[in-house]
Amino acid sequence: MSPKNVVFKKICKDKSVGVYMGKRDFVDRVDSVDPVDGVILIDPEALQGRKVFVTLSCTFRYGRDDMDVMGIAFRRELYLSTRQVYPPLQDREKGIHTKTQARLLRKLGDNAHPFFFEFPDNLPCSVALQPAPHDVGKQCAVEFEIKAFSAESQDAKVRKRSSVKLMLRKVQYAPEGEGEGVAPSIETTRDFVMSDKPLHVKASLDKELYYHGEVIKVHVNVTNSSSKNIKNIIVSVDQVSTVVLYSNDIYVKSVAIEEYGDSVSAGGTLEKVYKLLPLLANNRERRGIALDGKLKHEDTNLASSSIIKEGVLKEVMGMMVSYRVMVKLIVGGMMGSSEVGLEVPFKLMHPKPDAVKESELEEEMVFQEFKRSYLKGIVADDEDEEGNVSGGDDMAPKEK
Repeated sequence: MSPKNVVFKKICKDKSVGVYMGKRDFVDRVDSVDPVDGVILIDPEALQGRKVFVTLSCTFRYGRDDMDVMGIAFRRELYLSTRQVYPPLQDREKGIHTKTQARLLRKLGDNAHPFFFEFPDNLPCSVALQPAPHDVGKQCAVEFEIKAFSAESQDAKVRKRSSVKLMLRKVQYAPEGEGEGVAPSIETTRDFVMSDKPLHVKASLDKELYYHGEVIKVHVNVTNSSSKNIKNIIVSVDQVSTVVLYSNDIYVKSVAIEEYGDSVSAGGTLEKVYKLLPLLANNRERRGIALDGKLKHEDTNLASSSIIKEGVLKEVMGMMVSYRVMVKLIVGGMMGSSEVGLEVPFKLMHPKPDAVKESELEEEMVFQEFKRSYLKGIVADDEDEEGNVSGGDDMAPKEK
């Protein structure tokens, strides 16, 4: 059976404009990004002579709206592009770029008009820091959004009931052949006072790239030629989120940890494989964990490692995410314990899914109301029951 041809739709309250899109995830391949395309359905009677516009925006938000200081919002619009859809500025057929658009136009009739955007190649991917269960409002995030609205002009004040927003997601998948690189390995030697011989530790992984939900095997080799006793070995996976816009804040969160109480006496050795599984399911209530941009609760997972195109400034990425395995040895001593640590970097991403060709999709379209689900405990801002408008900020088009 052919895959279902799902179309996401969202209509504004006064019924003047509606948005129809064949997908909500857009893939960043580092050197190119899937274009954003869809169809706007208008109601000429409800428009009452107003024009119709559609915008694609990328916004970095650092903190909630009520954290604004002296009227300066902790957010920046990284990208904004606007198209006039009605009255159309070009021939209807020239605006059709995909078969899904063509099918939608045939099904929706003469009042449907296509739109098309191309992403610049220097924008970040969707990512958000998980709020605490009691937090309300907007969290620190990079978000993408399509907004359609009717107004007298592009710069005119827009009525909330005459606009509709859809949250999109820009995602990256593991590059083909990326996991075939050299497996990361780190080793260190530590000398101690009153000890003739050193402590040698080596930590290595099976590969450089792991997929979400895959067990990470950490090979630890300890040769303790010193006179010190190793009292404990702690192995963890750290997620490092760096906010590169505004503050350069760094959030380090342990998303998986193993502590078996392994010890290595003076002159002893240890060779062991520790297994770690970093999952959002085990970190659901923890504030500050970076997530891949979320559209539905079940779609959420730990943020993927950030990969940026060579030559792109990191500052415009908003937020960078990386992962590392930490191996800590707790060394006993007369004056108290000390630590010997190693950091082994690796990448955590999704495998590239099998592409579904448009020709393989069912002819019959399945329309699905486009609603945004929120994590447990999050208040859905101003979004009403019908899911017409997401977000409670000013609905007027923002300046470029």
